[in-house]
Amino acid sequence: MALAANSIKVDQRPLPSGSAGVVTTLVGEGSAMRRLKGMIAAVSPRDCTVLVQGESGSGKELTARTIHAQSRRASGPFVAVDCTGLRDTLLESQLFGHVKGAFTGADGPALGFIRAADGGTLFLDEIGELELKTQAKLLRCIQERSVVPLGSVKPIPVDVRVVCATHRNLREMAAKGEFREDLLFRLDVVQVRLPALRERPEDVPALADHFLRQLADLYGEQPRTLSDEAARVLRQYPWPGNVRELANALEHAAVFSQGSVIELNELPERVRSGGSVAPVAAALESPVLTPAGGVSTLEAMERELIGRALRASEGNQNRAASLLAVERRRLYRKVAKYNLKHLTNGVAEDE
Repeated sequence: MALAANSIKVDQRPLPSGSAGVVTTLVGEGSAMRRLKGMIAAVSPRDCTVLVQGESGSGKELTARTIHAQSRRASGPFVAVDCTGLRDTLLESQLFGHVKGAFTGADGPALGFIRAADGGTLFLDEIGELELKTQAKLLRCIQERSVVPLGSVKPIPVDVRVVCATHRNLREMAAKGEFREDLLFRLDVVQVRLPALRERPEDVPALADHFLRQLADLYGEQPRTLSDEAARVLRQYPWPGNVRELANALEHAAVFSQGSVIELNELPERVRSGGSVAPVAAALESPVLTPAGGVSTLEAMERELIGRALRASEGNQNRAASLLAVERRRLYRKVAKYNLKHLTNGVAEDE
């Protein structure tokens, strides 16, 4: 039988070890990762449905692949489905399959994603993006362990383990009527929460080494290392794009690196500038001195905080404004008002 339209990713093998920017195993030995690995080891041998929650780029598909690889279904197919792409008129056909003649252009039958995963694991990424109508059919499929292809009335038994992932809060969506509560109860049997990379900075060096070795293998080079300063900035950067962003940053640095050691100035500018946010934030949050037995005026406290931000940003007013979360022209006016020009680096206000 032909497989359904679009791309059905059926994979019975681990990801290729030479793929740059891809984590092929769970990297890190910090406390958060040890907890995650423990949960995966406990849930993998079972056939229960798993809901993986985490921010974009935190490794939800890798977690699903690891669960599959450690399960009794490891020799079966692993089918990954991006639910954000299931929004056209052929949606039901893509997920549940169809019979010949089910609609115009259906010249032959199609398995669909669910039947393609028979005997293995079906990974539904970003499950929160499924339309309500499709959620109802998916619920019936999970409950009855069968699929009714589009254009047919005959259910076909399927044996699949379902692992779902989302970065959204499904309970809040259910309360608003945006996600079926009964489907949520079916999916949320075991919940695995992935830590964001900023929650496990101790794992950044190991991840960086992993990606640099991948890049070296890919291009036939000796693996690069990080300078102490570059490593420090990578640990301090908040990584809003998580592991995926770290991989991209290191590939950027490797492209522009002039030697075997990646220096700070070879990292992307956004990472270099963001690397000082953590210590600056700590400085800004430290206590403001007040007169003995009294309370500082609002203006005195404001002047003190602006001064700290200017010192921490080495006189760069634009960075100071960003640290203080104020509009830069407002900061310029405050600098003039409080006679703090001596703390700036002389950059023009409209730069």
